[in-house]
Amino acid sequence: MTVTPLRHLIDGEWIEGEGDLLTDVNPSRPSDIVAEGRGASSADVDRAFRAARAAFDGWRRTPARERAGVLLRAADVIAAHREEWGRELAREEGKTLLEGTAEVAHAANILRYHAQEAERASGEVYESPTPGERILVVRRPVGVIGAITPFNFPISIPAWKLAPALVWGNTIVWKPATTVPLLAVRFAEALERAGLPRGVLNLVNGTAAVGEAIVAHPDVDAVTFTGSTRVGRAIAAQLAARGIPFQGELGGKNASLVLADAQLDLAVEQVAIGAFRAAGQKCTATSRVVVDDAVADEFLARLAERTRAMVVGDALADGVEVGPVVDGTARDRVAAAIGQAHAYARPVVAPDLYREGPLADGYFIPPSIFELSHDDPGELWREELFGPVVGVRRAPSAAEGFALVNDSEYGLSTAVFTTDLGRALSAIDDIRVGVVHINSASAGADLHVPFGGNRGSGLGPKEQGAVARDFYTETATVYLKG
Repeated sequence: MTVTPLRHLIDGEWIEGEGDLLTDVNPSRPSDIVAEGRGASSADVDRAFRAARAAFDGWRRTPARERAGVLLRAADVIAAHREEWGRELAREEGKTLLEGTAEVAHAANILRYHAQEAERASGEVYESPTPGERILVVRRPVGVIGAITPFNFPISIPAWKLAPALVWGNTIVWKPATTVPLLAVRFAEALERAGLPRGVLNLVNGTAAVGEAIVAHPDVDAVTFTGSTRVGRAIAAQLAARGIPFQGELGGKNASLVLADAQLDLAVEQVAIGAFRAAGQKCTATSRVVVDDAVADEFLARLAERTRAMVVGDALADGVEVGPVVDGTARDRVAAAIGQAHAYARPVVAPDLYREGPLADGYFIPPSIFELSHDDPGELWREELFGPVVGVRRAPSAAEGFALVNDSEYGLSTAVFTTDLGRALSAIDDIRVGVVHINSASAGADLHVPFGGNRGSGLGPKEQGAVARDFYTETATVYLKG
């Protein structure tokens, strides 16, 4: 297959980097090189910030409808390439072809949604106690945004960060994850073809050092980040010392709760989808399951049957449900956790790792389920593994089930399966997460509603929907008197 040269977009020009050599490989077949080239250097990052600062005044003064028009044209470009870029996404990141194509289409819809901000109210008017005066609250762009995005949604997460930033008049310096530079290039190309002025978006691919340079740069006005809790908290602390706003969508250890009155067929299918699609590499993926004692044996038997039936294979192959994890480091980390789990948990479904055959060369992990002890539930209960592995615990009652769901430092997403409206309402009130699903998988987020977690799963304003403007704008209260 074709090896795409790795490039960076700085001040409207596609350039080669001056940093370390980066090689982007297909996780289904690591011998297949997807893209290659030099990453950005600190000098490249500095040029990107100079370009973003120079472009800011012109872009913020561009009428909002014109800014929205760029997003709408870019959405059309993305939608027209959804099959081609969906295939590249599956090849580069490891999502199945069906999931990759759907994600590209979703990114186009995100741009269309945020383009409509140009037609919505952008401020408020209040009565004043002073005769002849009105009080206005207006919104203004923040300035130059540093954006650092993860590998697991290589085009839709950039879309939901960059689209509101752009439509509200900000300029951007953006670093995607090292493992997914090609889809980042495609997204930037779509905006460039749509007529985005030079310097408004600057794409700098590279290692963690590039992200560190963005965070430390004196010209950054705010930073949006999706990634691990450890890294996000470190960035937040560094920025707080300088008074710079931070938005962090961080880790998750999401639970599904199956109560005694649940529809088990529905619960089994939704838990399996939530846990194993995208190889468990969604921040909202189900990685813990709490099941009522009364239905635990039947539920586990059915979930085990569904898990064994899941088709694992090359992300580009037809009929595959579970592709590889993103790279060898991820595979080795998840495999080690599975190996250690045998010492403290009962394997429900725990196939051997792929030692031979077509899957042995790729970064594949077989979907696995372990039943955990209440005395010491271990790493599978506490740590975010980001792989297709589930830890299960039994609960003697709904109240104990809620307590086990809340037994985590994270608070991103949960799923509750019940036919009892009262218990559903209790879950909404009592489970401490940012996203609650009743009778659907924990994984998933719609573009028009707020998304984000609490506790160890999030810092700063929420993402997506109308609330996205809260991070990318600052308000000014105006006392207007003739």
